Amino acid sequence: MRLPNRSDRPMNSTASVPAKPGRSRLHRFLIDGIYVLIFNFACAVMITYVFGNGREFWRTLLISNCIGLTAFTMIDGIRLLVWGNEKKPSWPKFILLLALSMPIAQFLGAHLAGLLLGAKLEYLYSLHAGLINGLVFTLMTTAAATLFFGNRDRLMRARAEAALEKARAEAVERQALQAQLQLLQAQIEPHMLFNTLANLQGLIGIDPARAQQMLDQLIRYLRATLLSSRAQSTTLEQEFALMDAYLGLMSVRMGERLSYAFELPEALQAAQVPPMLLQPLVENAIAHGLEPKIEGGHIAVSARMQAERLELSVADNGRGPDAGPGKEGTNVGLSNTRERLQALYGNAASLTLEAVAPAGALARILLPIQPL
Repeated sequence: MRLPNRSDRPMNSTASVPAKPGRSRLHRFLIDGIYVLIFNFACAVMITYVFGNGREFWRTLLISNCIGLTAFTMIDGIRLLVWGNEKKPSWPKFILLLALSMPIAQFLGAHLAGLLLGAKLEYLYSLHAGLINGLVFTLMTTAAATLFFGNRDRLMRARAEAALEKARAEAVERQALQAQLQLLQAQIEPHMLFNTLANLQGLIGIDPARAQQMLDQLIRYLRATLLSSRAQSTTLEQEFALMDAYLGLMSVRMGERLSYAFELPEALQAAQVPPMLLQPLVENAIAHGLEPKIEGGHIAVSARMQAERLELSVADNGRGPDAGPGKEGTNVGLSNTRERLQALYGNAASLTLEAVAPAGALARILLPIQPL
């Protein structure tokens, strides 16, 4: 999907605030009307207590609302009907709209207030000083309201621009993170395949039957891992099935020197985890812990809950991490797994490797559990 760049955005200064999804012109009109009622109330207070004698506040409020709402209905109603939510008229057209609407609103609003009050309010629309004063006050009030709505629209536009920029930055960050994860995951798969193919090549010459058995196990492992290795997440049940296929492959190579066991509680089988999370730990235990030992050893893979976090552990009774690497390696397995955990969970996840008594190593991953 192509993201809009700056050149795609409308540069017309008359562009108004983008309407929120589902927000109609009527909704915008009603929201603006609430602000106009507040303006009318402020005008009535000013006329009564600042310019007047402090009496007949409710009468003044009624007249202010009749004139103010009539002007608002004509100006904002025509603006929304003609230009809609997402545009606004140019200043010449808007000034012309004000010039035509204010005298009409003054006349109609005063008549409406007179009908409601049961009195004639000719001083508000007849040709004497009262009309001029009324028009001047209506003009000042309309100018203040226009300034208020203009500033509000600029603020909303700035917020919409900021939200768009934030969404764009988050999308770029997600794409970079996904690319990083795919790169790290892609580095793990060849690492395991190259080791296995090298062993397969050695067996073909000295033990063709075991080479065939290893090839069958490799095909089984590749079939099992094909989909999950390309997915963004998998279940613990699928991850353990992959390890079963992988250790089955390794057991062909090591024979009776390797035994293994799994412990996966039924309640955790559907838990979501990143794919290929256990494979580097198991491969590390085989390559550096058990395979260099003449007698081989045992490896146990387990999952359990610990303090509301998921604990995945790979324990072996091999040489232990203090004995150093059992063979030359690329050192990408554990480091890539740590980088993947950091990218996905930050400091909420961890990977540790420690020696255990009397011999062996324990690799342990702690990560937040996904809701089941």
